[in-house]
Amino acid sequence: MAEEIYRHFKPYEPKKGEQYMSAKQLAHFRSILEAWKQDLQSDIERTVHTMQDEATSFADPNDRASQESDIALELRNRDRERKLVKKIDQTLARIDAEDYGYCDSCGVEIGLKRLEARPTATQCIDCKTLDEIRERQVAR
Repeated sequence: MAEEIYRHFKPYEPKKGEQYMSAKQLAHFRSILEAWKQDLQSDIERTVHTMQDEATSFADPNDRASQESDIALELRNRDRERKLVKKIDQTLARIDAEDYGYCDSCGVEIGLKRLEARPTATQCIDCKTLDEIRERQVAR
């Protein structure tokens, strides 16, 4: 659900002749990332408060097991979100370093459409595809 927030932003339409990763483009992606991060942090805080409020000790072992299972699932989800917040912070640092939008592997432009789909992308589609092929081969 939190990942959907950045999709509510209107895709960036570059002006004719506009340079890739112009100040306006960087500001666009910064606003998406900051809104996404804020939404994730709100979810994390809400979960902590909810878990504190619902900290009930059930006498019935089945109820207790069900509650523990729910808590474990919620904690796994929040851990994933915590990692995503860290990745968003790293991406914001890339914007600050004027390194955003370029592939870590080959240095080419990642592309606005790919960044709109995945604002935290660090590789162009070709390098990412090659990495995924390598991962599948290693897993066999």
